[in-house]
Amino acid sequence: AAWRQLTLENPLPEIMGRVCYHQCESACNRGQLDESVGINSVERFLGDEAIKRGWRFEPPALESGQRVLIVGAGPSGMSAAYHLRRLGHQVTVMEAGPQMGGMMRFGIPQYRLPRDVLDAEMQRIVAMGVEVKLDAKVARIDDAMQGYDAAFLAVGAHIGKRTFIPAKDGSRILDAVSVLRSMEGEEKPMLGRRVVVYGGGNTAIDMARTAKRLGATEAIIVYRRTREKMPAHDFEVEEALAEGVMVKWLSTIKQQGADGNAGALTIEKMVLDAKGNPQPTGEYETLEADSLVLALGQDVDLSLLEGVPGLGVLDGVVQVDPATMMTGRAGLFAGGDMVPAQRNVTVAVGH
Repeated sequence: AAWRQLTLENPLPEIMGRVCYHQCESACNRGQLDESVGINSVERFLGDEAIKRGWRFEPPALESGQRVLIVGAGPSGMSAAYHLRRLGHQVTVMEAGPQMGGMMRFGIPQYRLPRDVLDAEMQRIVAMGVEVKLDAKVARIDDAMQGYDAAFLAVGAHIGKRTFIPAKDGSRILDAVSVLRSMEGEEKPMLGRRVVVYGGGNTAIDMARTAKRLGATEAIIVYRRTREKMPAHDFEVEEALAEGVMVKWLSTIKQQGADGNAGALTIEKMVLDAKGNPQPTGEYETLEADSLVLALGQDVDLSLLEGVPGLGVLDGVVQVDPATMMTGRAGLFAGGDMVPAQRNVTVAVGH
């Protein structure tokens, strides 16, 4: 009964219980008495029980006769598929990659999210009667929508952001998204013994910890602000430090391969101004590295939206009606990394 109540809203409790940072606990009024309810632990326990006992979602009692296309089989797309299928709609998910899960699979390391857990929760949604087409990249959304009553865009942010760093050997500079994605293949990436990660978010932490698991003797994070300003969650930083990851605070990378040494990184020391923004000091040092991994955030590939009339895109973000999550194109909805951060909404066809 508890699992069924929880999954009325969240179809992925075991995944959430393992990877969610449970910031909502800060609003739990139980914390005013002793401590907040550990909701992520509850979700993980119920998710474990569901897999162990083989619990399944009930198929819809009635079919609506409407068809919905979902682009992307990540957390947003598969959650939408679950809710739409419960409403009785026929749902087809088109996924450009070879497996379901999106950035849960290709962005979260296996030590945080075991793949048998991910697969079990994905397949439970499929078993409701959701059709998933893998290796099916949508080139133009208008063409793909033919024959469907509505479509939901959930393509995710799969493109690692780059920054210009003068480099003698560009092959030594990688992006974290590509490295973490390659961890799903049979051949693991070769990063070398000394790995430098540039960035300060949770992806940077994941990348440094992954480098250690790949055999790196040194994994060093270079971050331009202080620990207090670091966007990564503090407990993630603590775990990384406990595993031997090192962090160079108030530092930025200016060049790779100075003085003809392809493995040398030129690091400039920074200082925070009165507003907390990093400013250069003109002080430099050299850091040796076999590889440099950029963990500077992700971008969304919106090429499938080219030529769609009435669609608004601002700074790479699809504009939607905050009440319905519908774009300027009737019947085309968007969510996840493609839209402005607002609030969670359940979208029903025809609303």
